[in-house]
Amino acid sequence: MSITLSDTAATRVNAFLANRGKGVGLRLGVRTSGCSGMAYVLEFVDEVRPEDRVFEDKGVKVIIDGKSLIYLAGTELDFVKEGLNEGFKFNNPNIKDECGCGESFSV
Repeated sequence: MSITLSDTAATRVNAFLANRGKGVGLRLGVRTSGCSGMAYVLEFVDEVRPEDRVFEDKGVKVIIDGKSLIYLAGTELDFVKEGLNEGFKFNNPNIKDECGCGESFSV
C-alpha cells in the first residue's frame, strides 16, 4: 500500500507548510458525506498520532489514519489548474462511482 504525490502536489504542499511555518506533513482521510457516500479530507498535521500510518514521497510526509487507508491505498495526490480554478485532485484507483458534482465517491 502506498500513497504518492505528483511533482506539482509535492511542491504545493511544501510551499503551504513553509508559509504556515510549522507542521510535519499532510493528512489525507475520508469521511462520510455527500450523495455517493464518502468525501476526502485534507489537513496539515502538527503531530503524528500513534494510530497513524506515515508515507513519504518527494520529501512530503503523508499521514493517514488506519480507517481511511483502505479507501486511499494506491492513491496519487495531484495539484491541478483548470482555467481560473486550482486545487488538489485525488487519483484514486479504488473509486467505483462519483457523484455528479465530484465532491463525493463510493468504493
